Amino acid sequence: MRIPILKLNEYLLITIQVELDDQTALQFQEDLLNKIHQTDAKGVVIDLTSVEMIDSFIAKVLGEVVNMSNLMGAKVVLTGIQPAVAITLIDLGIHLKGVPTALDLEQGLAKLEQDLEE
Repeated sequence: MRIPILKLNEYLLITIQVELDDQTALQFQEDLLNKIHQTDAKGVVIDLTSVEMIDSFIAKVLGEVVNMSNLMGAKVVLTGIQPAVAITLIDLGIHLKGVPTALDLEQGLAKLEQDLEE
C-alpha cells in the first residue's frame, strides 16, 4: 500500500489515512524522498490526524523521514498528532526537536509558509 503524496505549489501534502505497518512506512519514506528530489519541494506537511497508534519502528521511521527531508532541503511540519501518538513518541525518546507542529492541515500549511519566509 502506498500513501498518496500531493504537490501544491512548492509544497508536498501527505495525509496518512491508513494504519502504518513496517512495509508501508518504509515505502512512504522512499516515496517521499524521491518526490522531494523530483519536485524540488521546499516544504512538506504530514498530517497524522487518522493515525491513532504507532509502534517503536514506525516512530523511528517518522523521525528519520523528518531528518532526511530536512537534509534534502524540505522543511517538515507535522499536523494532527493524536494524544496517544504524542505519548508514544516521547516514551520512545523520539523528541523531534525543531520540528514544527500544528493542529490541522490548514494550520500546518500556514506554519510552513511562515517558517519558509523567515
